[in-house]
Amino acid sequence: MIDDLYSARILTLVANIPRAGRLAAPDGSAEKTAKLCGSRIVVDVRVEDGHVVDFAQDVAACALGQASAAVLGAHVVGATLAEIELARDALRAMLKTNGPPPAGRFAELAVLEPVKDYPARHASTLLAFEAAVEAVRQATEAAQTRTSNAGAA
Repeated sequence: MIDDLYSARILTLVANIPRAGRLAAPDGSAEKTAKLCGSRIVVDVRVEDGHVVDFAQDVAACALGQASAAVLGAHVVGATLAEIELARDALRAMLKTNGPPPAGRFAELAVLEPVKDYPARHASTLLAFEAAVEAVRQATEAAQTRTSNAGAA
């Protein structure tokens, strides 16, 4: 059963995490930590017209957190906050309530379906998407504030 968790596909994702590092001037940033294992992910985003146009992540997580971050990094540019939230919610449902794997741009998260049998691993597997949602929401809210303040003068 543990071999399902660390399949060749998951290990390939871990070895090739895209968009590693930090952005010099992000519109939004978020850091999330899994209390149980100490996995930590920091996400930086740039958002234009409601879409992620640049993304970076600093990942210090277990292999499952890294695999999730790899899927996020490979597919996040061009995504909207709603798409990332939908993927996060579907990933959570897949892990916690035996829901179907996420669809759409983040469908590759299906490779993490065996994690559902290991509740102690759920938090680290969700970290990247939770951080991305928070960072994109922050960037979107900041953009809306700048736009509404510009017209107030």
